[in-house]
Amino acid sequence: MRRFIKRALQRLDKLSPEQIRDLLLSSSGEIDRLETVMDSLPRGILVCDTNHNLILANKSVLRLLSIISYEQGREPVWNVIPDERVSEFLTLTLLSADKAEEREFDVEIMGTQRLLSVSVIPLVQDRQVSGSLILVDDITERRSREAQMRRMESLASLTTLASGVAHEIKNPLGSISIHVQLLQKAKNAQEKLCKDQLDEKNSKCESYKYFSQIDKYLNIVNEEISRLNAIVVDFLFAVRPMNAKLRRGNINTLIAELVTFVSFELKETGITCALNLEEKIPALDFDTGLMKQAILNLIKNSIDAMKQVGEHATTTENTGEAVRIIIADTGEGISEENLSKIFEPYFTTKDNGTGLGLTLVFKIVKEHQGEINVRSRKGKGCVFMITIPVPQTFRRLISYEAQENTAIVPEWNTFPDKDKNGVKNEVPSSYSG
Repeated sequence: MRRFIKRALQRLDKLSPEQIRDLLLSSSGEIDRLETVMDSLPRGILVCDTNHNLILANKSVLRLLSIISYEQGREPVWNVIPDERVSEFLTLTLLSADKAEEREFDVEIMGTQRLLSVSVIPLVQDRQVSGSLILVDDITERRSREAQMRRMESLASLTTLASGVAHEIKNPLGSISIHVQLLQKAKNAQEKLCKDQLDEKNSKCESYKYFSQIDKYLNIVNEEISRLNAIVVDFLFAVRPMNAKLRRGNINTLIAELVTFVSFELKETGITCALNLEEKIPALDFDTGLMKQAILNLIKNSIDAMKQVGEHATTTENTGEAVRIIIADTGEGISEENLSKIFEPYFTTKDNGTGLGLTLVFKIVKEHQGEINVRSRKGKGCVFMITIPVPQTFRRLISYEAQENTAIVPEWNTFPDKDKNGVKNEVPSSYSG
């Protein structure tokens, strides 16, 4: 088509008014088709001239970069982009005539945190650079799937060695524990003998003064045996196939019992506890014991993160297709570099942590065909969201009721407004990553 138009323009003085009109209509139709193609692409596209002025932007990029408006060819592309980090990146890249591929940026789109990939490549026409092409992709779901695959691969690799190694550790631990008990019995017998000698002869037993030290050492050994045994048990639980016994029930009842159970501990540490349970929650299929373990683990993590003062909230939401369980706190939060690693086996930031707690939570949620997501910023608190699908038999009824109620269910709306120091939180109210 472009060649046809070029040939027609070369003979423009020989064309009749009707032919010129047909040429313009044909060109206009071709332009409309190209614009439709551009706007239909899920990838965002920005086209700049040699002066880096924005001359073309499709609908996807306007949404991804939250561009409200721009004057075509009148201002540099970085001036029309609200996000400062993306704008600064484009400024440095374009002014240095550099090329960049798949630079990642965490941006907020309509109140939701998304991960974008931005690439800058030269726009070549007739073997000459005539501007720049900026490509923007939303890679949030792709990164989430990759992280989930890494977690599943880590669990799979652990399974092959789990049983043998765990039992090889557990058996000696049992033997050590038995012999420590025998030592304690022997110590108690000797202590009694010395005490009897003191009573009968009223003289000092030389070994009597060492009994308190022996008790101290044996108690330390017992504590370490218990700790190692707990690690082995967690390890076995993490890698063995789960035998979830799903029963249909009300998840609100389970959550209310758990929060009541930990509320006293929360109050003692100065943590404010909030419980927001949506009344119209459909029955779910879940294993009571496993689900209790998963939710309690997340609540305990919140307590550890806040240490003394803070706010904790547990919320349920019905989206129609699924039920969300949201656990939020105003604790220390998780740094960006650790956020993608927290569900991996043996990753921990705690001094005495095993790194298996959140791995178990992840495995339990997956056993229920659910998803678990987290959003956090260092020093700004943390929000975990478990999504459990509604059984198929209930979905049609829920969808029908949802048509009558047009209110939009807010996403992750339970994040506390203030942190533990009373400072207003800046973490976005919605995040799907």
